[in-house]
Amino acid sequence: MPGYATADIRNIALVGQAGAGKTSLVEALLHRAGAKPTRGEVERGDTVTDFDPLEQQYHHSLNLALAGFQHRGRRVNLIDTPGYPDFLGQTLGGLAAADTMAVVVSAQTGIETVTRRMMDLAAAQHMPCMVIVNKIDAEPERLAGLLAELAENFGRECLPLELPAAGAEQVVDVLHHAAGPVDFSSADSAHTALVEQVVEMDETAMEQYLEHGDVDPEALHAPFEQALREGHLIPVCFVSARTGAGVAELLDVFSELAPNPLESTPHSFIRRVDGKVRELWAEPDAAAPLLAHVFKVEHDTFVGRIAYVRVHQGTLKRGQTVLLDSEGKSVKVAHLLRVQGKEHTEVPEVGPGELCAITKLDDLHQDAVLHASHEQDDIGPPRIHYPTPLVGLALQAKRRGDEQKITDVLHRLVAEDPGLRIEYDMAANETVLRGQGDLHLRVALDKLAQRYNLQVETHPPSIPYRETITAKAGGHHRHKKQTGGAGQFGEVILEVEPLERGAGFAFEDQVKGGVIPAQFIPAVEKGVRQVLAAGVLAGYPVEDVRVTVLDGKHHSVDSKEIAFVIAGRKAFLDALHKAAPILLEPMVHLEVTVPAGSMGDVSGDLAARRARVTTTRNNSDGSMTVVAQVPLAELEDYATRVKALTGGAGLWSIQFSHYEPAPVRVQDDLVRRAKERRKA
Repeated sequence: MPGYATADIRNIALVGQAGAGKTSLVEALLHRAGAKPTRGEVERGDTVTDFDPLEQQYHHSLNLALAGFQHRGRRVNLIDTPGYPDFLGQTLGGLAAADTMAVVVSAQTGIETVTRRMMDLAAAQHMPCMVIVNKIDAEPERLAGLLAELAENFGRECLPLELPAAGAEQVVDVLHHAAGPVDFSSADSAHTALVEQVVEMDETAMEQYLEHGDVDPEALHAPFEQALREGHLIPVCFVSARTGAGVAELLDVFSELAPNPLESTPHSFIRRVDGKVRELWAEPDAAAPLLAHVFKVEHDTFVGRIAYVRVHQGTLKRGQTVLLDSEGKSVKVAHLLRVQGKEHTEVPEVGPGELCAITKLDDLHQDAVLHASHEQDDIGPPRIHYPTPLVGLALQAKRRGDEQKITDVLHRLVAEDPGLRIEYDMAANETVLRGQGDLHLRVALDKLAQRYNLQVETHPPSIPYRETITAKAGGHHRHKKQTGGAGQFGEVILEVEPLERGAGFAFEDQVKGGVIPAQFIPAVEKGVRQVLAAGVLAGYPVEDVRVTVLDGKHHSVDSKEIAFVIAGRKAFLDALHKAAPILLEPMVHLEVTVPAGSMGDVSGDLAARRARVTTTRNNSDGSMTVVAQVPLAELEDYATRVKALTGGAGLWSIQFSHYEPAPVRVQDDLVRRAKERRKA
């Protein structure tokens, strides 16, 4: 298959709430573009992007998938993303490979939780964004109100590129001022509003508009792209994937108006220069040094590991030896593939802006960076703030002998989905799989059972509390041990201080005069990190702490690595006890949508769970949504409770927000339990 010029590539991520019809829209576009002879259906399980057996079972996308087609000489790559909030991690990976975010909204359900989250994300990342209103044939009478809601919620920049016509059986092009009556508003007024919004970005176009009352569509292309990049325009398209209304027009929008990799917001990588983190902006130049990013990893039973790659700079060729991450490890690209769902086609090379897959390279992982020179070893992956996995299940093998296999498979699942995490809770002696919600974990367990024939027993895990300090303090320990022969000696003096919440851990060496030889400083850090994992109050990990090694002593004969590990650990413990340690509890951002009649009961229940309500809003379908900050520990039985209070009609989702100090009674109870475990 031929390569494509960067200017002829369009990378579009379809995002939005589950049920909005993203996968069905992909099928309609592929069929209309001639890339597929018949249109698949989610219910039949024959769509290009929902090819996983579990997706066919659930009738929803659970994984990110790729599909593409040619239209008017352009290559359009579609990134079909899951719509459930639980799978946001995969969506974020897909956005790192895209140049345009297309937020698909169902005309039946309107603006939903994921819609808001994606629109906020597009604004924060300055990513070109458009809205596609799907299912316009279902309730055409709601379309005018939905367009007004989009403008009310996301700004007057939300303007239609097309308007439904003939009872939503077709659409009329607004930008090019096509003739024909529309179902609501006025094509003339919509055209005027759109042109006036676009010409604000270009003085020449503005002068032409003021002089002639309109602008040549060709002259609008550059300011249109600029308006998309700067968030000055959020075009709205109307379509029905089921009937095909608006699908041909959407193909033209993608190929003619969506930014190519040269026009879109530049993609940035992290670069560490002289110990400082800086931004490196990729240049979509085929002759530049290679720079590519792995935005998804999956495992195939027959093929093995498949890494999905976006080439941002340079050219990636089959058979080429490239370097991996900051370690600069050499790997050879034996297979370079273009992806169409589960189908793969070998290609000789891919240039900047193209999406591809690499197989049979186990060293490739989520967010790996491929580059061509050791001069680029200091380049790290793009900044992607994946959601923190909080909801967990403690797992135990049902069959003896499966323990190691389950561990291996869990690590494979985590490699595929950045929203999952494995923890080993030393205090409770349990292996915990954490994800974004109940559905997320249920799908992971289904994969264990159906894909790998592994059965596990589950029970609720411990809440992931954390420990930190609130004051600055010093610590000291001298480790001296004599056994008749060579002894052990190491002395460490250090200082701890609290960092801002979410900063993690910092270790600094300020030892002067060689009182602790440089080769023993890593041993001191190793001892400190042992305490970080085990905690000082109740056995929970310590975070948001800076440790500075100030002084110490060594012996020319008896000083060994183990001595400084022990000295570092006990000096750190000494400092932590003096630094007013406290326990932190995880707080989550909760959104719960319920019938209006259940609002009082739900609000009262949230108050009993120590929730802080931040927003309450009325929805167009008569329901109400409550947004609150709630301690994770208070939500253990929330799914059951919401069903009981709303008669099964309530919907809710959580996302990690932050850690904050736990109430005194909670801290006292956790410390007491930890002491009882240590005595047992």
